[in-house]
Amino acid sequence: MTQRGRATRPTGPTGRPRRTDGPRGGDRVGAPRGDLGARRARLREVIEPVVTEAGYDLEDLSVSRAGRRHVVRVIVDADGGINLDAVADVSRAVSAALDAAEESGGDIVAGEYQLEVSSPGVDRPLTLPRHWRRNVGRLVKVTVRGAAGLPEQRAAGDRQLTGRVIAADDDRVTLETDAGRAEHTYAELGPGRVQVEFTRLDEIDEADEFDGADEADDDTDDIDDEDVEDEER
Repeated sequence: MTQRGRATRPTGPTGRPRRTDGPRGGDRVGAPRGDLGARRARLREVIEPVVTEAGYDLEDLSVSRAGRRHVVRVIVDADGGINLDAVADVSRAVSAALDAAEESGGDIVAGEYQLEVSSPGVDRPLTLPRHWRRNVGRLVKVTVRGAAGLPEQRAAGDRQLTGRVIAADDDRVTLETDAGRAEHTYAELGPGRVQVEFTRLDEIDEADEFDGADEADDDTDDIDDEDVEDEER
């Protein structure tokens, strides 16, 4: 089952004990203790090839403190979305890669840390062509920048636009609004925001209920649905 934004629970090791021997991450050149930016860069060096090899895109990587330990959050996505099983597979691969990197080069994140791997939620901004492409058919709100000029001049000419993504490629996106369809280059647009459409959610729920009535006699499907619901909770 492919659902955007559902796989938000921690899927990696929690509070892993760290080695007390060997070089520490804060002692290596380029990763001074307390420098989260340097650690994030080192983490990306290790994590991004693993995610790419698995066939996904690394959409975001962040490191933050949670009490006495760090939280490493990894956001991955792909065309068509990414399901819970795939998230779990990526989490295990990333965890193994981090272990191997630390065995050979010392701790990347000082102290204990929690690894969280998830897919993007609907609140993630659309900033790259692939983000727009993956949201064809959705309603989005975006700022259309004004004429080229000084930043304050562009801001004065900016306008908010809400429209449905009809098509998107590497250069531009086609939006349909009440005024009709229009193409915009990505340079003309600020980050897009997907809008939740409650009427569409109602239609989806009704369709699911209809399908469920047709398949009520299928015991195998009933078991699978229960497993999915338990996993998502």
